[in-house]
Amino acid sequence: MRPPKNITSDLPGIPYRQCPAKTWQRQDNKIVLGQDVFTHCLIVGHIARRLIALFPVALRRVLFPSGSALSAASHDVGKVSPTFAEKLLRALGDYLPNTHPALRHSNPSLEAQWGGHAGVSQLTLAALRVPPYVAEIAGQHHGFSPPVAHYHAAQPVFGGETWQAERAALLAALQQEMQEPWPALNPAQARALAGLTTVADWIGSGKAFDDPAQPWEPKIEPALAAAGFMPFHLKPGLSFAQIFGFAPHPAQQQLVAGLDGPGVYLLEAPMGMGKTEAALYAAYTALQAGYATGIYFALPTQLTSNKIYERFTPFLNAILAEEGPNRRALLLHSQAWLAHTALGEEGEPGQSWFDQSKRGLLAPFAVGTLDQALMAAMHVKHGFVRAFGLAGKVVILDEVHTYDAYTGTIMDALVALLKALHCTVIVLSATLSNARRAALLGQPVCGDRAAAHSRSPSSLPYPLISALSANGLNEVPLTPPPSHRVALAWCREAEAREEALRRAKAGQQVLWIENSVADAQTCFLDLAARAAAEGVACGLLHSRYTAADRQQREAEWVTLFGKTGHTRRGLQGRILFGSPVLEQSLDCDADFLITRFCPTDMLLQRLGRLWRHRETPRPAEARCEAWIIAPDLHAACENPALFGRSRSVYSPYVLCRSLEVWSARTHLTLPEDIRPLIEATYSPRPEQGAMRKWLHQLDHGVRGQRGRLALQQLARLSLSFDGITLPEHKAATRYSETESADLLLLRQIRFLPGQHATQLTLLDGRVLHLPHRRSALNPPEWRALAATLAQQVVRVPAHQAPAALPRRLLAEAGFHHCFSLGDPAQDEALLRVARVNPDGSMQGWQCDSLNERYRLDYSLPLGFRAREYKEMS
Repeated sequence: MRPPKNITSDLPGIPYRQCPAKTWQRQDNKIVLGQDVFTHCLIVGHIARRLIALFPVALRRVLFPSGSALSAASHDVGKVSPTFAEKLLRALGDYLPNTHPALRHSNPSLEAQWGGHAGVSQLTLAALRVPPYVAEIAGQHHGFSPPVAHYHAAQPVFGGETWQAERAALLAALQQEMQEPWPALNPAQARALAGLTTVADWIGSGKAFDDPAQPWEPKIEPALAAAGFMPFHLKPGLSFAQIFGFAPHPAQQQLVAGLDGPGVYLLEAPMGMGKTEAALYAAYTALQAGYATGIYFALPTQLTSNKIYERFTPFLNAILAEEGPNRRALLLHSQAWLAHTALGEEGEPGQSWFDQSKRGLLAPFAVGTLDQALMAAMHVKHGFVRAFGLAGKVVILDEVHTYDAYTGTIMDALVALLKALHCTVIVLSATLSNARRAALLGQPVCGDRAAAHSRSPSSLPYPLISALSANGLNEVPLTPPPSHRVALAWCREAEAREEALRRAKAGQQVLWIENSVADAQTCFLDLAARAAAEGVACGLLHSRYTAADRQQREAEWVTLFGKTGHTRRGLQGRILFGSPVLEQSLDCDADFLITRFCPTDMLLQRLGRLWRHRETPRPAEARCEAWIIAPDLHAACENPALFGRSRSVYSPYVLCRSLEVWSARTHLTLPEDIRPLIEATYSPRPEQGAMRKWLHQLDHGVRGQRGRLALQQLARLSLSFDGITLPEHKAATRYSETESADLLLLRQIRFLPGQHATQLTLLDGRVLHLPHRRSALNPPEWRALAATLAQQVVRVPAHQAPAALPRRLLAEAGFHHCFSLGDPAQDEALLRVARVNPDGSMQGWQCDSLNERYRLDYSLPLGFRAREYKEMS
């Protein structure tokens, strides 16, 4: 877009010390001017300096060069501009537009054309020829790159030379006050500093600094603590046994012995070998040695990240010193952390960073999803805030297997970024292909003729630790655990139902894993009533429950199938149905496994839930056996439709390759068979006949579905910093999840006009009042209310979700105080809302229908369910 031409001469300037940075609302509800631009910039600069000081000295120097705090302080220099000053004055209520002599003809609505004051900040710094990246960091501090390509700092629309001179004077004053030079940055440092600048601005824009009559210096430390940035104190010299209560296995000892400063440490070991404890003790060692700032434990799904808290919290409890002033706060679970910390402007309820899945990246210790970590490497709004949150930490990437081409490309970029940010990256996997292993380590693929030290993938030891640090790559073979044999049987679904019921009636704990949520729900419904009549309990776990219901079901069923469920295990037989979330990072131990056929690495993961612990008591007739529901090999290779819904979840080519490897097997020996099975499935080979067609589809796609070459290119575009910054809700970390929506489920919604509130009845019958006015509650009360409502949200496929509602309607009801509804300029809100009737059927806000194609239901046993009307008729 070309610059506007309606301003043709310089405007008289306002001295920078008189330019306002903020407005604020006093107790009498009057809007008045707050801090001036110079003071606000100083506040942010000093907050940035204190945030840098929280890093260990060794990391502080390599991540944030001298001048980083000055760079952060310069972020709002663009607020010294006529359009911004006019915008703030118009917010006062008693100001008549364009009556200030220096602001005649200023039109604040034009600011969207150059990204607002952040764009002016970038242009100002660029005109003053600051070092590379500094200007762009200032321009991006609202989360995106402003569109300033056709502008220059002294244009009349920005006040001309007069206002540019004031901005230059402001920067000179900041440099004098901060006593720092402009920083020289490399790309990784620039990304971390961009995140630091944004976070410092959020905190510095918080309510603690609203009143310019109050001194701001004493408020910095309390504001940092309130935001969750707090030093921690470790108990020194703890042994593995002191932390976990048992002696370490050799693999656990060798991972710690191989730590050699920041780098990438890849632990390939079979399921149930204690990889989690190995990674956590390695993290403790790095923290104690002073080259790490905290821990982020990234898992594939929300379900797995919730369950790891049961192991992560006792670990923190063991390593944090009792006398540490922040010990209790550091032990808070995610939702409690959300309600007890205040991140400043963007972290308030109703803003996008109130979400605990994002906030966890900034906490010293957190468990979260892999998706949030992946976005640190993507060109997504606030991606660099995620990068800052991870900088210098021990980042544990669990359950890293053979992701598809899209996610794998982003994963490789993330690991490269984390290395540049001086992180200690610990990658855990039981089933990693040779190509993925090499890509994560940035090494040539073993067996590639171009590799300098080529060798056959099957010759790689297993288990194996690969350590890539400043001293190069070191491989440490591990002693494998004792072998165990798993019997395999191939069956049809009807046979599996009868066998599951027979085994459960005999007291066995049966695990049944499907490849989709819909199939898991159908299987549960097919067997639950019969099972109940036989005294067998049936359960269901997948990703489409509200957070509150998901935690309840996890607590019940994962516990029953885990180590702590032994006392209840023998009381009755059970069948737990689930989607692929059950194959990842959950400590489930089944007596008998039934699984829909899936790719090799996923199948091995599922088999890892079978007879997982030797000490588990089992019925006398139980044997270590899995039944696999699969089509005939030759028929499926000719017609992958025989895989059913699975072909929409996994590539038909990979399913066929996997079935080739497994179909003749009647047993499996673990862990010896793991690497040969993976390589037999994923090693490239020429194809003929039907398999050549499926390989071509995998590479090039089919109508309506991209191939992996296109997915790789799409992923690279999401990593490119040259294009438009993606909004967070459009940034897909897994291609199958590109279209999804947050759905708030309530029993009833009633407007209470006389009380200026909306009455919300939750699914469990609790009644909440959502005020229409922000002043009706104090900040802690808003945080608690927003955290409670966040527990009532389920994430669903967008095409199955209720239609989007006007943003105006949700704002009138007060939902904007608790949820980020999206861009105010957009008509439709991001959040979807539905009412759930007592019978589980769902209706719209006004009792209207929700979706023209699907009937939508929600119940505690089944979770969210969508059924096509044409299939029901």
